[in-house]
Amino acid sequence: MPLVKGNHIVSDDFVTLGDEDAIPPSGNVLVPAVRFLADAEALLARGGKVGVIWPNGRDIDELAPYLPKLAVVGLVFPTFRDGRAYSQSRILRERYSYKGEVRATGQVLRDQFVFMLRAGFDAFLVKKESDAEAFANVAKRYSVFYQPTGDGRATAFRRRLAFHVAGASS
Repeated sequence: MPLVKGNHIVSDDFVTLGDEDAIPPSGNVLVPAVRFLADAEALLARGGKVGVIWPNGRDIDELAPYLPKLAVVGLVFPTFRDGRAYSQSRILRERYSYKGEVRATGQVLRDQFVFMLRAGFDAFLVKKESDAEAFANVAKRYSVFYQPTGDGRATAFRRRLAFHVAGASS
């Protein structure tokens, strides 16, 4: 599956492990939430970056103590109608100031890309190459937004206010 990050299709530096897969001594790994929580300290102590795939039915607050050491948090969209991962992403960015990668996984559809960006996602694991290519174009299309959200960009109001304040002080 293609990974889109920074408006480009990139190679995934992480190996996704299942519940029964052996954990390599080094290298970047993504592990399921249950497995991560069962052995978090050992996973974080090994060589390489660690990420976790966090289901949308699980409280994101459980992950809070580990966030400074996690390189990736993969949030799951089990169906296109289930938007709980949007809230999880905003909580990661706004409440916990998480600076690592927030990756959308599962049913990541092209018509939801802009909303996912606004919620704080910065990487997208998509099913089709055509969706990955469309994403890069869609992400560049919008530069100004009215609603504040988890991506940290200034709203249209804040941009105008900053422009007027800068003009008044010169």
